[in-house]
Amino acid sequence: MYPPRINVIRRLDIMENETDLHATIAPQLPMLRRYARALSGNQDRGDRFTVATLEAILADRSVFEQGLDPRVALFKTFCSVWVEVDSPDSAESSLLETAARKRLDQIEPEARQAFLLGALEDFSMEQIATIMGVSVSEGQGLYDAGLANIRNQTRAKIMVIEDEPIIAMDIKSIVTGLGHDCTGIADTHKMAVAMAADQPPDLILSDIQLADDSSGIDAVRDILADYPVPVIFITAYPERFLTGERPEPAFLLTKPFRRNAVEAAISQALFFNDATLIEALPEI
Repeated sequence: MYPPRINVIRRLDIMENETDLHATIAPQLPMLRRYARALSGNQDRGDRFTVATLEAILADRSVFEQGLDPRVALFKTFCSVWVEVDSPDSAESSLLETAARKRLDQIEPEARQAFLLGALEDFSMEQIATIMGVSVSEGQGLYDAGLANIRNQTRAKIMVIEDEPIIAMDIKSIVTGLGHDCTGIADTHKMAVAMAADQPPDLILSDIQLADDSSGIDAVRDILADYPVPVIFITAYPERFLTGERPEPAFLLTKPFRRNAVEAAISQALFFNDATLIEALPEI
């Protein structure tokens, strides 16, 4: 339906001659892309839906409801597009994408959407109801169902790469609170690689800048060479990743993070498992 590789930023640039529309949507786009890839478990697939959202707005301005908060209006448009174009993958889909779709089939789509809108994107229940076109009570029910289903998927061994002790312990408490095992906390590149070799993780949560000025990205790249597992990056500079110009992580959290956002990302990453692997980590 759409090209396999899509540059969302270029498609957004089509709106530049409509200054007001461009200025309203552009600031919201990185977070919509984050939500889209978390929902779909894949950068390309998420970006396809993001582009479809922009194209729907260009084709009919009324789908972007002016009376709503711009972020709510954009996500509501996305929600309608997601329902419309969420069809079985074509024969050209990769094995990872096919695996993701099989996992998605295990959870009712609307429950997953409601859960991510609340836990990852921090929308209120009233906003979730508006975005999804349901009542507040229905939205709450979907959110609760999504949370229960996703948390029941698996128990995992999770490694934390973080050089700030307080943040590291906070992340560890989140990991163990979800019923997972924390294999350890590494604060340098060398320590992270050694820890992974000693006890291979099922999932990695990693900062970008580490204690000895080494790179969390480099540490993760080296670990993935031997242990291909899902990764969640936590950074104070998400815009360095969300450029649309290179492969990007499916799961990206911003510092300071919210506890429920980390819980959502962990649950989603483990739900998709190998479908969230980063094929080529960006150079920063």
